[in-house]
Amino acid sequence: MYTAPIQFSHMKSGLLLLVMLLVGLGTYAQIEIPRTTNTGGLLKAEPESKSGFPLLKAENPKESKYLKTDKAKKIDFRETNDELITAGEVVEKKWKKERDIKNAHKENQYLGDFTTSGKFVELYARDHEYVDGDKVRVIINGVEVQRITLGAGYHPVLAKLASGFNNIEFEALNQGTSGPNTAELKVLDEEGKLVTTKVWNLLTGAKASLIVVKK
Repeated sequence: MYTAPIQFSHMKSGLLLLVMLLVGLGTYAQIEIPRTTNTGGLLKAEPESKSGFPLLKAENPKESKYLKTDKAKKIDFRETNDELITAGEVVEKKWKKERDIKNAHKENQYLGDFTTSGKFVELYARDHEYVDGDKVRVIINGVEVQRITLGAGYHPVLAKLASGFNNIEFEALNQGTSGPNTAELKVLDEEGKLVTTKVWNLLTGAKASLIVVKK
């Protein structure tokens, strides 16, 4: 019995069924998968606010590398007598201090007094600060005896003494190129012993005075 044509017919029917199945699957896939011209990734929908506009998420601001410092800045509080003062007050206090110093230089300066039995004392004066041409006149008991320009070295003045009180004055004639008028004074007695050492800081016209009592 010859059956080959029947087997071939069954195989042909099977192949036809398989092709129809594949075509059906392809058509289903085309229907289910929507086509889009956007080649990018899918965008995630943002939640909407009551106004209908999407809510924007606030990003955390990044700290600037230029503002970042390794050490905390120190706050300088200027303090005087447990009271905080401003920079303006610091300047004002400085000006006041300088003004008070200048006002003090306007006043006559008393250099003290001492007693001696000698007939005279020796006065040695020099500019102990910046040598800038300070000039003074020396007055003994109301009489001008000498005018001197103060230098780096000591300038000697012989002061003859009367019995009792002797008033010796040094009057500032100027303040040189850098005020005030400054000087260091050394006083030696008749025997050459150092009696006293004084300094003065005077504005023009002010005096530094010394009293010597002769026994």
